[in-house]
Amino acid sequence: MFTNPLRNLKALGIRERDIVVDLGAGTGFYSIEAARIADGGKVYAVELNRDFLQTIRNKVKETKLGNIECLWGDVEKIGGTKLGDSVADKVIVSNVIFQVENKENFIEETNRILKNGGQALVIDWSADSPLSKKGLSVPKDAMKRMFEQKGFKFDREIDAGEHHYGMIFTKG
Repeated sequence: MFTNPLRNLKALGIRERDIVVDLGAGTGFYSIEAARIADGGKVYAVELNRDFLQTIRNKVKETKLGNIECLWGDVEKIGGTKLGDSVADKVIVSNVIFQVENKENFIEETNRILKNGGQALVIDWSADSPLSKKGLSVPKDAMKRMFEQKGFKFDREIDAGEHHYGMIFTKG
């Protein structure tokens, strides 16, 4: 891993009792760290790959964290996360968008589940990444434009490491 989840989550400003959604949670690097920070809150780890969900469940047992719920969901469909409207204080989008075919739906689903004033942390591969050379990454300016076109307000950039860029957007 080329980026530091804990440092990135601290930049997002997760607080105790926050409701956090990790979209495309993978094997749970962000979900586990977010659950530690949001003590008394809830973390939803949403993932399409059932094997990854089982990996997260195993990590939850090992860490004895009781505030993570693993959800099988399609983040590219409106309502695909199976979460209600405006439930999340924070949404994590880390190394996901470059894999998403329907980016527009993905961003709309992010918007749908966030509360007004809620924030989305977007981490993706930078132009210096080997993925950029393969044409897989989404350039930072394009990412910013996509989120702003869906009603998000650009808040700030964060240092997400040598191979990534990071941005925080606010809904509303």
